[in-house]
Formats: sequence, C-alpha cells, structure tokens
Amino acid sequence: MRNNSAPLPAATAAEDFSRTRAASRPGVNAIRVMVVDDSITARTVYARIIEKERDLELSAVAGTAEDALAALRTMRVDVILLDLEMPGMGGLKALPRLIAAARGAQIIVVSALTLAGAEHTVQALALGAADALPKPPPGRFDQDYRNGLVAKIRGIARTRRVLRQQAEASPRAPSPFARQPGHLRGIGQPRAHVLAIGASTGGIHALGRLFASLPPQIGVPILVTQHLPGSFTEIFARQLEMLSGRTAVVAEDRLALLPNRIVVAPGDAHMTVVPVRGGHQVRLDREPAASGFCPSVDPFFASVAQAFGANALGVMLSGMGRDGCAGAGQIAAAGGVILAQDEESCAVWGMPGAVAQAGIASAILPPEGLAGRIVLAVGGQAWS
Repeated sequence: MRNNSAPLPAATAAEDFSRTRAASRPGVNAIRVMVVDDSITARTVYARIIEKERDLELSAVAGTAEDALAALRTMRVDVILLDLEMPGMGGLKALPRLIAAARGAQIIVVSALTLAGAEHTVQALALGAADALPKPPPGRFDQDYRNGLVAKIRGIARTRRVLRQQAEASPRAPSPFARQPGHLRGIGQPRAHVLAIGASTGGIHALGRLFASLPPQIGVPILVTQHLPGSFTEIFARQLEMLSGRTAVVAEDRLALLPNRIVVAPGDAHMTVVPVRGGHQVRLDREPAASGFCPSVDPFFASVAQAFGANALGVMLSGMGRDGCAGAGQIAAAGGVILAQDEESCAVWGMPGAVAQAGIASAILPPEGLAGRIVLAVGGQAWS
C-alpha cells in the first residue's frame, strides 16, 4: 500500500542536501539528482542509493509534482527520478511542465510493476521522459536494481552535461561525421524497400517526432527494435499506432512484412527478417547477442542487410551504448543507407553516436530532418 504521509518540503531538502554534500565532498562535480515520489519509503531508498555514490548528489526530494515544480524555479538538477502515481497533479500530467522547468535535466520514470503502470510509463516515454525503470515493492530493491539505476543516471546525465558545455562554449557546428550527402537516392542510390529503426533510451519520444513528420504512406514496411521490457511491447505497439496513425503489431515468427505497417520487436527475442517467395517474413531469434540486449539492434540490422542489400534503409535513434553499430555497418557495406539522430536532439547519443563516429551515416539530423531523408530514400519528394 502506498505511503501517503506528508511530503518532504522540496526547497528545504534541497538546501540541506546541498550544504551537506558541499561540506563533505568539496570540488566534486557531482551529478545532481531530484527524487519525486509520494512514498517516504521509496524516497528513503533512492536517497540511500544516491548517497553511496561519490559522483551523485541528492539535491532535492519532493512528495508531489507541485513541490518539484516549485523547487525547480530556484535550482538546477541533472536527473529527475519521477513516480507517476502521486496525489495532486500526478507525474504523468506534470511531465511536460517538469521537462520545461528542468532546463535540460532528463527524467527517469520509476513506475509500479502493474499493467496500468506500464501503460502510463510508455505514455511518459512518448511525452519526453528519457528512460524508465520498474519500481519493485518495498524490500525488493536488490543490488542489481541499484546498479541498474545508478548506471542509467550516470549515462543520461553525462550526455546532457557534455551538450550543455558544448553549447556554452561555442555555437553548434554541423556534425563532422556524416558521409557525403550524395549517398542518398537520386545520386546512384537504389530506392529503399524497407525502413528499419533501432532505438533505446529516449527512443520512444524520438519515434513520436519522426512519425509525426512522415507522410501517412511511405510504401514500405516499417520495422522497429526498441529496448523495452517484454511486458511493455504490446502497450508500445498501441502507442505507436496513436503516434503514427499506422497499424502497429508485435512481431511473431513468420509474420509477413506489409507496406506501411509497423512491426515491433518483442521483448524476449531479436526480430530478424528473411526473404521468402513473394516477399519477406519475420523470424524470431533467441540466441544471445554480443551486446547483451534482447531484443538487440545488431542481429536485426544484420538480417535487414542480408535480406534487402542496397535497398535497405536503417535509422538509429537515441539510445545508450553501442548496440546496432555493427549491424548498421553491415547495411552500409551492402550498399544500403544509414541515418542517425543528431546529438543535440538525443536523450543519449550512445547508439547513434557510435554509428556517426564509424563514418557510415549518410545524414545526422534531428527526427524531423530524418523524416525528409526517409521520404527521399523510399522514392518520394522531401520538403524543406
């Protein structure tokens, strides 16, 4: 049962924690974390996890979204841990306001292990939360959970800090990593017959922006591998239907690929594709991937390269790590096109950054810009 005791005053907590850590760790450039949860038990657990890490600082705690918004008027943080089910405004309704007030801080949703919690979490990710972590019942915060949470905080915060420092140092210059722009359809490039998209942290929000900028019909199958727990994939497919206005289904073995339909990788297998008489089908692969992810983008992109060759189009969106870079290299080696999301628009520029730095991306752009390149690649006419 949720603890409904009075929330700790956010501003007072922020002042106390800031003073304590400034005295105990002078000179440490710590990652500043805010915890927003109405459960005093959860707040205490998260505080203890953060306090044990020398590079993390608990800057504020709040029991409601209203308290968090008030605190953000006078302080700056790097990461916000946000519960969604709280009294008052609640986390989901407050999310757009928190993103605006946070001035570049990234939000990690900590959601209950329920169907409703999963639905709200996917909605939050579509609205712009960078990542999500299931919140276990009291007493179940084991070491693996603690390690996973700390890794997410560090990965997300470091990306945003680098961007902030770059922006403050000089105006943003065009990416030096993109291949020559001639490597798109219209200058010797065959028309793409498939759109394959890989994503992880921050990917659901990026997908929403991408699909909002695509025309209703692009004439090719759309395949998506997004790192998500298995319990989220059906909800994710429904969310993509709403975001894109297209039919979206979770992949099943031997499912036929159809133009304009979105097929989402399941949470317990890698989605791959194979040619068959009259078209292409999905095959589900459960062999461990080198990246350690399931589903993984590497075997997905590799199969697209083998099945479609120079007619393959791969897009890498926001995500932590390097999953998909090897598979993207295979698409490029087969003569296909790889596009990558740019650093500024990503929650984490790990996966698209790896592709960009490998020199295999034909364009490195925000999702809206990638949409225009996709239209060109499938044989349509891009717009400015």
